[in-house]
Amino acid sequence: MSTVIEQAVQARLVASAPQMESVPITLRYDREDPFAVRMAFPPPATLEGNEVSWAFSRELLAAGIDAPAGVGDVRVRPYGYDRTVVEFHASEGVAMVHVRTSDLRRFLRRVQGMVPDGREHLYLDLDHNLAELLRDAC
Repeated sequence: MSTVIEQAVQARLVASAPQMESVPITLRYDREDPFAVRMAFPPPATLEGNEVSWAFSRELLAAGIDAPAGVGDVRVRPYGYDRTVVEFHASEGVAMVHVRTSDLRRFLRRVQGMVPDGREHLYLDLDHNLAELLRDAC
C-alpha cells in the first residue's frame, strides 16, 4: 500500500489585479510525515519560476474549511459557499489562492482513511528520526 496521497486540483491565484489566474496545484500527504500536508505550485505560478511547496498542519487545513484558522505563515478560511482561501505569508509578500472546498474535503477524507485523526503518532518512526538528527549533528 502506498504511503503517499497526491491530488491535483485547480486553484485561483488572487493577484492585486482584479483578474484571478487559474493554476494547477498538487496537494500531497505522506504517511511518514503524518501531521503535515503540502501544497505545491508549478514554476509558472511562482515569482522565481521554480516549483514551490508549502508544508503546513493537516489540522489547520481541516479547521480552516469551516472557520478562519491560522495566525502564522499559513492561514485558511472559508470563502462563500464552495471555496476555501489559503493565504501564504512570506517576506516577499502574501500569496492567496482559492480552492474548491469539495476538493479539499475529498483530499482530507483520503488522508483520514490512511491515517485517522489522533493516530498520527503511531506512524512516526522516532528511532529513525532521532538517528537522522544525530547523524546530521556530527
